[in-house]
Amino acid sequence: MGQFQLYFQLGIQHILDIKGFDHILFVVALCAIYITRDWKKILILVTAFTIGHSITLALATLKLVKVDSDWVEFLIPTTIAITAVSNIFKPKPSSGRGIQINYFFALFFGLIHGLGFSNYLRSLLGKEASLFEPLLAFNLGLEVGQLVIVAIFMVVSGILVGIVGINRKDWALVISSIVLGMAIMMMTLSIARPSCSA
Repeated sequence: MGQFQLYFQLGIQHILDIKGFDHILFVVALCAIYITRDWKKILILVTAFTIGHSITLALATLKLVKVDSDWVEFLIPTTIAITAVSNIFKPKPSSGRGIQINYFFALFFGLIHGLGFSNYLRSLLGKEASLFEPLLAFNLGLEVGQLVIVAIFMVVSGILVGIVGINRKDWALVISSIVLGMAIMMMTLSIARPSCSA
């Protein structure tokens, strides 16, 4: 197996790994207020998130940026909670063509998630002579993994909202509330760790 394929697969596996479900929760929170016909907006969200985490993933992996991993572990669920709260107060996207707040969340919070990805990737790279190809492959793998998550979520949403007839607003509120509850638990656990309180 070539280096590119190896890191591409690792990127997909990392974002789909249930142990790292924080990234899955964030992608679900981003998409919770959208339905299938909003696919262009969803594509912008996923791309913005990829751009955000690609920047800090590269910077942190190259050791140009260093943030304490305990802070990263707290900030990631914080980004999820903020996105979920935003959905609860505005459970439908605006109909205008302007820049929506979720686009900002995807890009800016993607920067924070990239720091989380970098801890994992840096442990894999070891003594690779060149970092460009592994970084590119890993990011593309993450993007494909995100698209898989989005596709599954949007199919479920389409069935429940479009076919079963569940109210779109209620669906967004329920999903966002569940995600918020899980994010708060993750934040609490990260604070409770001895290294965070030291």
